[in-house]
Amino acid sequence: METVTKERLLGRVLRSSTTSLTVGCRTLEADIPVFGSLVQAERADGSSVYGLIHDVRVDDDPFVRQLIAAGDLSEEYVQDQRQRRQVPVEVAVLVVGGRSSDGRVFYVLPPQPPATLSWVSVCSDSEVRQFGEKLAFVRTVLNATDAPGDDLLPAALSRIAAVQGSTDLENAYLVRAGQELARLLSRDPMRLDGILQRMR
Repeated sequence: METVTKERLLGRVLRSSTTSLTVGCRTLEADIPVFGSLVQAERADGSSVYGLIHDVRVDDDPFVRQLIAAGDLSEEYVQDQRQRRQVPVEVAVLVVGGRSSDGRVFYVLPPQPPATLSWVSVCSDSEVRQFGEKLAFVRTVLNATDAPGDDLLPAALSRIAAVQGSTDLENAYLVRAGQELARLLSRDPMRLDGILQRMR
């Protein structure tokens, strides 16, 4: 397992279940991962849970309501308040697998979710490549009821393809992913076409 650098830390688990988790972070920065990014949450036994970001929620807090009602605000003041939010930004994650304590990647739901306040980090390019080697997670995303699977899957597959190392490997990965989608959605050509269009 790779050492997680401070730059890759996303936040801490606010809520979790076997199928999803919500991460709390202080603010949205340019380097905070976006829709479709692969992240991992640590577990106490040394294993981790993998998931795909499918929603980001920025709730207001009581102080922000008062500031907006007050009228004109300097840009410096706005930036200061964004950095010192009283309510965390919430990042929703669809669980798609994990890594056992001995380093093996699995593509089924974990036996237990991560505990609250566990660290969640952005996966490195090598971790993304390793996770994406098998396409077993595709079915999990397609069957998701609490995430927009038809939008999430193309975003995730494109991000995995982008770290393959070359344009040829990227294209080959997308072709392989398209073939898997065609197999899984052979009885739903309209849905298949919609997903493939989003991957282009």
